[in-house]
Amino acid sequence: MTTNVGTFDRALRAILGLVLLYLAFASGLPFFDAALFKYGAAVIGIVMLVVAAIRICPLYSVIGIKTCRA
Repeated sequence: MTTNVGTFDRALRAILGLVLLYLAFASGLPFFDAALFKYGAAVIGIVMLVVAAIRICPLYSVIGIKTCRA
C-alpha cells in the first residue's frame, strides 16, 4: 500500500484522535457515560491516531483519494 494521507490531513487526524480519546476517558461528560459512546469514541480515536502514524488510510485507498503530494 502506498502513502495516501498528507501532512495537513495527518495533523487533523492526530488532533481529532486525541480529542476523542480525551472525551471518552477524561472529560466526564454525561454523554460519554454510556458504554457505546465511550468505547465507540475510543476506537475511532485509536484508528485516527494509527492512520496518522502510518499515513495510510484504507478508506482513501478504496475511494481513490490521495491527500499527499507524491
